Amino acid sequence: MAIGWGGLAMMIFIFNEPPLVWARWGFFALWFIALTGTSLPIIYLFNLRFVSDPPVESQTIVRQALWVGVYGSILAWLQIGHLVTLWVWMGLAGGLIAIEYLVRLRERSRWQPPVPEHKISTPENDDQPSDDPLD
Repeated sequence: MAIGWGGLAMMIFIFNEPPLVWARWGFFALWFIALTGTSLPIIYLFNLRFVSDPPVESQTIVRQALWVGVYGSILAWLQIGHLVTLWVWMGLAGGLIAIEYLVRLRERSRWQPPVPEHKISTPENDDQPSDDPLD
């Protein structure tokens, strides 16, 4: 996060780069890093507050933060050509939310609950009676 915001501040205020190709790509890369790093703790707190079943894993939180960075970078890129309107803003957000929803739906369908240790049976013990009182 500090690299993104610090790099943007240096690019804008210290280096005073003209908006040529490499400066623009540098801006988009630093903007992406800044937005992703800033949104990561916020998304983590949202996922702690609004618990889902199954609970989200760390790669899901990182992916959601990356979506925020992608969203902000695309909007910044579209703003160069003055193409950002309310409908583009909402449509892009809706599309990214729909993609994340479908990915989470796939993750939930592939999730299997953990098997308790006392219920695990090996093939060589299947034909013998169990001494476990829980069976």
